[in-house]
Order: sequence, then structure tokens, then C-alpha cells
Amino acid sequence: MNRLDSLDALDSTQDPWDIVVVGGGATGLGIAVDAASRGYRTLLLEQHDFAKSTSSKSTKLIHGGVRYLRQGNVSLVLESLKERGILRENAPHLVHDLPFVVPNYDWWEAPFYGIGLHLYDLLAGKHGFGKSRHLDKEETLERIPTLEADGLRGGTIYYDGQFDDARLAINLAQTAVEHGAVVLNYMRVTRLTKSNDLVSGVVAVDLESQREYELRAKAVVNATGVFADVLVQMDDPDAQPMISPSQGVHIVLDRSFLPGDSAIMVPHTDDGRILFAIPWHNRALIGTTDTPVDGASLEPTPLKEELDFLLTHAARYLTKDPEPADVLSAYAGLRPLVKEAGGSGDTATISRDHTLRIARSGLITIAGGKWTTYRKMAEDTVDQASVVAGLESVRARTEDLRIHGYCANAEAGGEFESYGSDADAVHSLCGATAGGNDRLASSLPYRAGEVVWAAREEMARCVEDVLARRTRALLLDARASVDAAPQVAKLLATEMGHDEAWQQDQVAAYEELARGYIVG
Repeated sequence: MNRLDSLDALDSTQDPWDIVVVGGGATGLGIAVDAASRGYRTLLLEQHDFAKSTSSKSTKLIHGGVRYLRQGNVSLVLESLKERGILRENAPHLVHDLPFVVPNYDWWEAPFYGIGLHLYDLLAGKHGFGKSRHLDKEETLERIPTLEADGLRGGTIYYDGQFDDARLAINLAQTAVEHGAVVLNYMRVTRLTKSNDLVSGVVAVDLESQREYELRAKAVVNATGVFADVLVQMDDPDAQPMISPSQGVHIVLDRSFLPGDSAIMVPHTDDGRILFAIPWHNRALIGTTDTPVDGASLEPTPLKEELDFLLTHAARYLTKDPEPADVLSAYAGLRPLVKEAGGSGDTATISRDHTLRIARSGLITIAGGKWTTYRKMAEDTVDQASVVAGLESVRARTEDLRIHGYCANAEAGGEFESYGSDADAVHSLCGATAGGNDRLASSLPYRAGEVVWAAREEMARCVEDVLARRTRALLLDARASVDAAPQVAKLLATEMGHDEAWQQDQVAAYEELARGYIVG
């Protein structure tokens, strides 16, 4: 996946694209994979980097949605459970089973949650990840040694899926390219073009060269997530906003707070949300909050009250009470929830179902949803886009389409497991690069050669791309990632032909970004 090749494809293409996708998060990338695999000429444009916003800041779960079952949204649970199973089959190097323990402190909790989770198992059917069952107190503490034992009666165990969101996004971009799509990051759409009041393409600016491109399209898809209203109102200035963003915050702690291979699920917190404490990349990840916000931002920041909420709830259930100084990184993501007419404004109750709208101009907007259902969202969107574009009808092929990196025994890749089938190549590159096997920082699991790989194979363009999304250094330890920034900048400069001034600017920009992830 090479950005210069993608730019060359823009210059060499005279005919209209079948489908232009605006937005390079989970939904947009899924659409690009779906459309390209059907044989449609597909172009994806992302204003920043792939998965820059919401899609790299999730709870890292591919799940059916226990809370949606509690809300009575059985159809969403069924769809999510099916998609969970499909994704595990198509990307086993990134998606795996994870046991969750629901601690029981009151007499009624074991039968209540046991019945609900048994129903969850039944709905999963052949796509199930494992059967739920009751645990006594000893079994519960064996799985979660740091769980608060005072008053504990036992627990209920069930199984869901875990993944690495940003890594999956990169693999989706690579998959789209392998099926003939052209994908570009740092390409901002500045306006829509029209013919006879119908959308006929976009104007986009390459943020690296400042060159402007006018690109014709038979159909344009707005898959910009929390920024969907920008394109909707670009198309129709009088259109009513459709997105009601909600902020979710997570904190990352040392693994000593949650040793073992099981996660904790707290079914009901003070704000009504489910709280998760999960092992992830040898850390403990705690989340999430649900805070309505007024507008969208590429880089939202956690609020003090959200951090206090997570620390307080973590202390209730863990024997080792986390303090602000224990937080290795704190991050915020925005959910692109679709407004409900006459709704209460409480984002915790807004459905996570996706919404597909086609404007009079033909602009197609897909909003809502979640990572787990990205493939089904893409399928629904391309079905409609092909009609708008007047394309030959082709059945979706993504249900059994292996995602780039697919590897049934990825664990054999050791520290490079998340690269899947690319693990051997990454390992070789580290060995062939001067200093390539050196760690970026002592507390981070990444090597210098991975920076070179990110630049050559994964379209990383700057220090942030490498430390935030090609690796997950920023989330695993924000302070350590700042220490690694100068080395990353030097490696990228050597690979891409940048000077010392560029390196200094990159380090300064990254330090500014990372400050928003450091608590205290």
C-alpha cells in the first residue's frame, strides 16, 4: 500500500469512479473493501489518517452487545453476534475470544445475569465463542485475582471477542487495495460537485502537496462518522443535523491491576452504562463513559469528571485502587450516534443501529453503527450505492473474504502476531535495518524496524501515524511514546527524504498531541 501509487492512479484516471467513499474509518474502509471486491472502481479519501478518530479509540471489543439485549434490541444483538463470528473467521490474527466475568455481590445477581447470558449464548448459535456458566467465589478470584473479595458471592462467565481497532483498519485499507481500490489518507474533500442538482463528484486537496483534485463519481458515499453533518450540509445547507455525538473515555493501567486472561464486566454503573476492565496488549484497559458533547473533534480530550468516574468505579471492584498517577494513557473517542426525533437527548439510550440516508442529490450517508457491524453496514451501503450509480448488480462477497494479514496460527509470529501473515516479513525487515531490532522505548513492545515497515507498507506519513495507529504506543504508555518520538521521526525522515527541520516539527507536534493523553 503506497501513497505515491495512489496519487498516480488519480492522475491516470479519466473516467468517473464508480464509487467515491469519503471517510477512512471502520465504515468507510469496510465500504471500500466491499465495493472493490464486487469489481466496482472505488476511491476512498480520508482527511487525516485511516482510523484517526473514533475507529482507533474504541473499547477494543468485537461483541454482540449485552447491553442491547437488556434494552430489548434483539435484532441488533443477533446481527452483532453473527458479524462477530464472521470477523473472527476472516481476521483471526486480530480477533480472538475473551472470557468476561460478571462479579456477583448480591444474591439475585447470579440467577439474573445467568439467565440473560444464557439467552445471549442461544442467540449466538453457531457463531458462539463459548458457553456462559456460574462461577463460585474461589473460581471467580482464580480468574480475577485482583477483584474485590469483600462481599463477593461468585461470578458469571461468558465469552465475547477482542481486537485491535487501528490495526484492523490498516488491514482493511490493504485489503481494499488488493481488490483494486485506491485509498488515500491526508486528502480532504472540500466540496461536492453537481450536475443537474445531482452529486457528480468531489473536489479534494492533498494536504501534503496542497494540490487540488476534481474527481468525478457515479456515486459519492459520506462515511465520515461524527463529521457526517459536514458533508450533509455541504450538499444541502438547510439540512438538519443528524449526528448526536457522545464521548467515551478509557484509561490504560499497568497489567498488575488486572493480571490473568479474563476481563471484568460491570453491568450497571452510576451513569447506567456497562463498565469493562479488559486485558489488552499486556495492559489493563478500563472504560467507558457516555458523555453527550456539542460538536465533533478530530482529537477529543477526556474530561476530569470522566477520569474521576473511571478511577472511582475501578476502585470499587479492584483490590488495588488506581490513582491518577497510575494512568499510563487516557483517551477519548466520539460515537457517531444518529439523532432520534423527539428523543430525550440521553446518548446512553440512543440506538447503535446504523442509518442509511440518500439525499435528493444522490449523496449517500451512512451513520451510526459500531465496529462489530462494520461489514454489514458496508454491504447495505454498497447495495444502495450501486443503484444510485446505475452499476450492474453484484452480490456482496465479504462474508467469507479474508482480510489482509489473515493467519490461522498468528501466535506463531510471537511479538509480531498482530501482523498476521506479514509477521515474517516484518521480522526480516527489522533484521535487515540498521538498529531495526532496537526497542523504541524500554516499556514499549515495538522495534525500530516496524517504523520502516509502517512507512513502506502501511502508508504512515508522520510520527503520530506510527505511534498512535500503526503501533499502539500512544495508548499503551503516552509518556514513553513521547520519548520514542525523536527516533521515529529520524527513521521516517530517512525513509521519506525529509530534513532535520521536518523531524523537529514532527516531534513538537507529537509532544503536543500526547499531552492530551497524559493524566496529571
